[in-house]
Amino acid sequence: MSLLKDKIDPENLPQHVAIIMDGNGRWAKSRGEERTFGHKNAIDAVRNAINACNEINIPYLTLYTFSSENWNRPDDEVNTLMNLLMETLLLEAEEIFSKGLRMHVIGNLEKLPPLLKDQLLRVIELTKNNSKGNLILAISYGSQNEILNAIKEISADVKDGKLDVDRIDEKTFESYLYTKDFPPVDLMIRTSGEVRISNFLLWQIAYAELQFLDILWPDFTKEIFFQCILNYQNKERRYGKTGEQIKVQ
Repeated sequence: MSLLKDKIDPENLPQHVAIIMDGNGRWAKSRGEERTFGHKNAIDAVRNAINACNEINIPYLTLYTFSSENWNRPDDEVNTLMNLLMETLLLEAEEIFSKGLRMHVIGNLEKLPPLLKDQLLRVIELTKNNSKGNLILAISYGSQNEILNAIKEISADVKDGKLDVDRIDEKTFESYLYTKDFPPVDLMIRTSGEVRISNFLLWQIAYAELQFLDILWPDFTKEIFFQCILNYQNKERRYGKTGEQIKVQ
């Protein structure tokens, strides 16, 4: 039984948690293994994050699975990651479905191997009617590319007369992003001790609480996740207002 879980206020949960899963390579090297060994041993940490969200009813979880910059890694590592994604999807699809989770994918899927793309689309279709929670995988994803694509689409719609430039506001812009159907991120977690965003959900984390953990991703547990939620609940989220203004509301 989790003592930390029992301390969580169910009325003050983040609606959307995003995680940069970093440190697999360093975890493997610290054990005298190749980087790919770390990726293979990161699956339990992914399960821990998904299960923790499911247990306390956090409706949206986004995992930074493979960035647009990760394509620049050595070919053998990229191939291992692609194969591992396919294997994991095959093994976990039934579990994701049985938990009532709906899976989504954001990113440039056209760059993925056809078999992986097909497998992702099958799981998305399998889970489309689930409503217990949403698991969002950011694969071949880069936030700058997402924003640039949104600008191009908006420009085309303005040019074609479909959109009035004077009516473009934050909500309009968000409707052109991959994440248009999801709420903004309330809490972003990054493991491995690195303190940077790495081109992840730059628009969506505008008012998110950011937590940078010293642990490496394969060591991530449900208890660590619950502690992050408690840390989040101890913060006063002001959205540009003063603390006094928030208390009056």
